Amino acid sequence: MLKYESIYDYLINQIQRGDLPVGTKLPSIRDLSKTFSCSISTILTAIKKLEDQHLIYAMPKSGYYVVDHQTPQAPEKSEFIDFATSSPTWNAFPYKDFQHCINKAIDTYQADLFRYGTPKGLPSLVIEAQKLLEEYQVFTHMDNIFITSGVQQALSLLSLMPFPNNRTKILVEQPSYHLYMDFIKTYQLPAVGIKLTKEGINLDELEQIFRKDDIKFFYTMPRFHNPLGISYSRKEKESILHLANKYDVYIIEDDYLADFEQNSKVDPLFSYDLHDRVIYLKSFSKIMFPGLRIGIAVLPNSIKDQFQQYKNTADIDSSMISQAALELYLKSGMFTRYRAQVSEAYTARAQALQQSLKTYLPMYQVNSEICMHSHISLPKQVNMSKLIHYLNQKHILLESMNRNYLEGFYQERILKLNVSTVEEHKISKGINELAFALNDKINNFN
Repeated sequence: MLKYESIYDYLINQIQRGDLPVGTKLPSIRDLSKTFSCSISTILTAIKKLEDQHLIYAMPKSGYYVVDHQTPQAPEKSEFIDFATSSPTWNAFPYKDFQHCINKAIDTYQADLFRYGTPKGLPSLVIEAQKLLEEYQVFTHMDNIFITSGVQQALSLLSLMPFPNNRTKILVEQPSYHLYMDFIKTYQLPAVGIKLTKEGINLDELEQIFRKDDIKFFYTMPRFHNPLGISYSRKEKESILHLANKYDVYIIEDDYLADFEQNSKVDPLFSYDLHDRVIYLKSFSKIMFPGLRIGIAVLPNSIKDQFQQYKNTADIDSSMISQAALELYLKSGMFTRYRAQVSEAYTARAQALQQSLKTYLPMYQVNSEICMHSHISLPKQVNMSKLIHYLNQKHILLESMNRNYLEGFYQERILKLNVSTVEEHKISKGINELAFALNDKINNFN
């Protein structure tokens, strides 16, 4: 072992045992040099390694102080096969490279960190966002791009603010994004639902709702719907836009999984919009990580000023550090390079899920989309609660779609299947266990 490594080990042990508590000053470089009978440069090498791990920090003309006693540790692997969690897996994203962007952002934009931010977002990030959006066939002016604190902030602002059509009700697919359903319930917003199945929505019913109800906007996930995993065809997208224009209804398109599209010919709803009806939302929570809390909203001219006003009262700006780091991540080419890598990992899981469903549960209604989440419709005689409890005891986590529905809307007997955090080799085992429970033990769940 090299001399600096033994010194590093000694100091890190002192920190972790609490002999050097958080906030404590380390012995001086000169004292450490005498204690270990080595050169000052050797001590500085050991100190640098502790600094790189963010365990200590330097105070000019004072010395080094302990920041924290914990060293970075990878999360423990669980014995559970978790089909219930929709969060992205922690090890799919190259977070160490993004850390370089955070550190560089602090250095580059340090003056901006002491300002109260910008109304629409960091201008340099808006420029990079415009370039990125063009890759998804979303062509727009920079004036129409807003940086938000995640897509959830954009959804909440759009739900609360008035629209030019002077309507009040929100139309949502059923089932839909559970956190948005929670938001509607919490704020007691007027909302109606339209049934969504693997065949899509009933366009005649959609027209009837647009015509008779006071619909402000229609919130939809046309690509890899959450939680069903289905996607609309081009014909369906064009029909929805035609009806929206005919009945003066806006469309909110949540394109949260755009980065996982394998078919280059599939474009978002926004690309077919000729009448400024579509509000396009882009999230980074799946392709990067939810903790970034940055989203992109592309707004029609008719509502952008109202949105700006509501955003100003909600927060002055989204996290400047996160915005600056993301801007560097996009501009440097890291996002483009790693997007394919992260997408490939999730696509492999999605393919394993679909293959497992075809192999073990061919008799159940499943969608054929290559998506990281899917669903099955349960027979009437199956008690869903008992089934979920039984599989939980087998270390397989499943979840119903209760939270994905509006209050009072008829809830289909659907079981969610998400493989975002499931290791690829465990997917087949988990679906096999589910099939066994349904096929061989079905009488235990009635």
